[in-house]
Amino acid sequence: MKKELLYEGKGKRIFTTNNEDLLIAEFKDDLTAFDALKKSFEKGKGALNCQISSKLFELLEQNSIETHYVKRLSDNEMLIKKAEMIPIEVVVRNIATGSLTKRLGIPDGTKLPFSLVEFYYKNDELHDPLINDEHALILELAENETELEELKRLGRQINVILKSFFDERDLILVDFKLEFGKDSSGKIILADEISPDSCRFWDKKTGEKLDKDRFRQDLGNVKVAYEEVLRRVLNKD
Repeated sequence: MKKELLYEGKGKRIFTTNNEDLLIAEFKDDLTAFDALKKSFEKGKGALNCQISSKLFELLEQNSIETHYVKRLSDNEMLIKKAEMIPIEVVVRNIATGSLTKRLGIPDGTKLPFSLVEFYYKNDELHDPLINDEHALILELAENETELEELKRLGRQINVILKSFFDERDLILVDFKLEFGKDSSGKIILADEISPDSCRFWDKKTGEKLDKDRFRQDLGNVKVAYEEVLRRVLNKD
């Protein structure tokens, strides 16, 4: 079923299939941070991200969020719908940490009064800069303001669903990155992945970080943290 390599990013390889409307996403074991200036390899990480993403896409589909997900093919592969990607990273923040604290001086760990939705221009050469709606329109990253509002609406709706899901599993959803695309009919759908590579998770009781910050900050036990997230996503004791 897998044919030619269409695209390779930091965390996934995308392959064509015999069906022109379907692709295969293969999750890699590579670890990268700081625009890939920091790199490593964690055997089995790709499989963990694939399994976590699959379960979360299924959850969102059950809650009327359309995604590119079709089904999981193996531990580290999923079948996805072909989509024309929108070059905007939609970041939803519930708690201040990372770049937000550096930019605005908000103390790390501060709970925000409401969920903050930010846009970043997906461009490696420019290091994915923060942009506003007007920037997005000038750069023609979206067709109009209505599309940008739809990205914000979807980001907030997904946040409500995921926050509740993880709260029941004693995880705080600190912030996360979403990517969207347009399907063959032009409808905006959720794409990419939802995993500890793209989300920040803190243990609700201990505050322990269970995401890629363990790699960014040299905390160690990256795979153990990802395994713990998968265990809770699957709701296993």
